Amino acid sequence: MSMVSLPGLKDLIESISRERNLPRLAVQAAIREALLKGYERYRRAQNIERKQFDEDYFDNFEVELDIDEEGFRVLSTKSIVEEVNNSDHQISLDEVQQVAPEAQLGDSVVLDVTPDQGEFGRMAAMQTKQVLAQKLRDQQRQMVQEEFQDLEGTVLQARVLRFERQSVILAVSSTFGQPEVEAELPKREQLPNDNYRANATFKVYLKKVSQGQQRGPQLLVSRADAGLVVYLFANEVPEIEDEVVRIVAVAREANPPSRYVGPRTKIAVDTLDRDVDPVGACIGARGSRIQVVVNELRGEKIDVIRWSPDPATYIANALSPARVDEVRLMDPETRQTHVLVAEDQLSLAIGKEGQNVRLAARLTGWKIDIKDKAKYDQVAEDAKFVAARAKYQLEEDDIESDELDYEENQQGELEDESFDPNYEE
Repeated sequence: MSMVSLPGLKDLIESISRERNLPRLAVQAAIREALLKGYERYRRAQNIERKQFDEDYFDNFEVELDIDEEGFRVLSTKSIVEEVNNSDHQISLDEVQQVAPEAQLGDSVVLDVTPDQGEFGRMAAMQTKQVLAQKLRDQQRQMVQEEFQDLEGTVLQARVLRFERQSVILAVSSTFGQPEVEAELPKREQLPNDNYRANATFKVYLKKVSQGQQRGPQLLVSRADAGLVVYLFANEVPEIEDEVVRIVAVAREANPPSRYVGPRTKIAVDTLDRDVDPVGACIGARGSRIQVVVNELRGEKIDVIRWSPDPATYIANALSPARVDEVRLMDPETRQTHVLVAEDQLSLAIGKEGQNVRLAARLTGWKIDIKDKAKYDQVAEDAKFVAARAKYQLEEDDIESDELDYEENQQGELEDESFDPNYEE
């Protein structure tokens, strides 16, 4: 059998496998695919008969690598027929029976169609090189997807590599001893207090593993996701890991709309063990546990509050550190509430630029309206709410009535257009 020599093939496979962290078999598969594309380019250039090569024309061809001899062969699987219409896919029965008398019509044979060493050509070699680079990139993307797909929603250690536009490119690794993979930390997922200098290390939350053939990192990571806060507390508080304390809800504003307001998180915790204080467990002795989390988040403010099945108690706790005098659940259906506080607690309950009440509303799922208790007129507010509710209900009834009228009209039109056997045009 003939063979096209590829000096240094064994060393090439070893170096690619080492540099790109790919198995040797994966590298060999990529080389075979690239050489087959190179052979296709060679055949198209040598197309003396001017055949029309369809997309699947070369599906019956394959490349065989000879690692020891450092070369390759091209093999073609052909069907045995009486009369040959396409010599690339078929071979005559008479020709085969000269070497294999037992051959029959409809059988298949594999033939060596390797071109001569000098015929492969410079253009075919260039095509092979381009396809090999693409196939190796595809192999790496597939390995990254397989390695990190199950790690979505977890936290990884990352190291700053470089900056691209407003994104930070980080190096992350999934397991100990594995080579690092690039990940992208977009501007919207960064923390304002982070210092992303070269080789600085951070914990990041893996949000998404991208699929497809796009360029650049496949991993999208975040420092602003609430999942990072959950992980840091679970990692620092043994009671959470042991499921004695559970995190019920988290509301985080890592990138506030104003630069005058810093990042802040509210986290609601609970326990079924009467002997355990869930808030105290998360804070730790003299604040030791929560301080570790705050340091990792570069000084972000964190409010740990006790969850309660009673909405009024839960809302009052969520507005911490403000002291709440009364919580009036105006409409449980639409989850609207009035919270009454003393005048000196108004600004604290609302927070700078509304951040405290905004986070409390997101944490509890209730629309919170902060009111000055001294100026609150309960009778007037109730009357105002009843009127607003009645107006809302009236509008809802009008909409339902209009929809009903529309359906009746549509039904009437259908009945008018029904077939009348006595009708003559």
